[in-house]
Amino acid sequence: MDRSAGLPVRLLLLLLLLLLWSVAPQALRPVTKLRVVPESHILQVILGCEVHEDNSTSGFWKYGYDGQDHLEFCPKTLNWSAAEPRAWATKMEWEEHRIRARQSRDYLQRDCPQQLKQVLELQRGVLGQQVPTLVKVTRHWASTGTSLRCQALNFFPQNITMRWLKDSQPLDAKDVNPENVLPNGDGTYQGWLTLAVAPGEETRFSCQVEHPGLDQPLTATWEPSRSQDMIIGIISGITICAIFFVGILILVLRKRKVSGGTMGDYVLTESFLFAFLRCFLQLSSVPE
Repeated sequence: MDRSAGLPVRLLLLLLLLLLWSVAPQALRPVTKLRVVPESHILQVILGCEVHEDNSTSGFWKYGYDGQDHLEFCPKTLNWSAAEPRAWATKMEWEEHRIRARQSRDYLQRDCPQQLKQVLELQRGVLGQQVPTLVKVTRHWASTGTSLRCQALNFFPQNITMRWLKDSQPLDAKDVNPENVLPNGDGTYQGWLTLAVAPGEETRFSCQVEHPGLDQPLTATWEPSRSQDMIIGIISGITICAIFFVGILILVLRKRKVSGGTMGDYVLTESFLFAFLRCFLQLSSVPE
């Protein structure tokens, strides 16, 4: 058999394989009846209900398509409102199924409000309890000066009013930093309010707090702690002892210099130093 006769057949098969290879990726992709390859789209839905103050309810059921309003359900007429031309085909198809429309209406007007009321009752029972706050005022030092901080701790609900008083009179809002309220991990809240004051005038200011959990406004002031007063007393006592014994020591040294330095002078000096050290240790060991 002549091999040259089979060459055109081989070339034809090779061309056919190349053609299939080029069109295979396109054949694997789905196409519509109009030979158009579909693209990706985003469909969004929002539905829910509301319970108003007069105990009436209302519901909503909406669809969005590619970020635009698409369809909206009307429970009264059981119809769908098309927000754009692309929604008309879906609107006509869904309105043919009246059973589905009635089920959607029943959910918005009956099932959803019942579930929402159960959640509201649970909230009133668990979170509706009013927890009164604890209030304290502390003093802080910084490079910018002295400040007072009013802290309201562990209160619920969140709404609270905190204000500073000077000599029992409210301060202007412009002189006070705004209050800060943050949640705790146990469902309660904490808040604080700061105020810059002049040193020595801390006791003229007080913090007043109003909260639903309190029968009447609560007022707190800063009070120096006992340990701070004791530290100041110890420092003052040590200073007085130091001045007293240094003065006596100077007199003794002068006397020793004039007398030529006898042993009695050394003993006297050591006695005064021992007395000073004993006074210092006694003041330092005073319990708080």
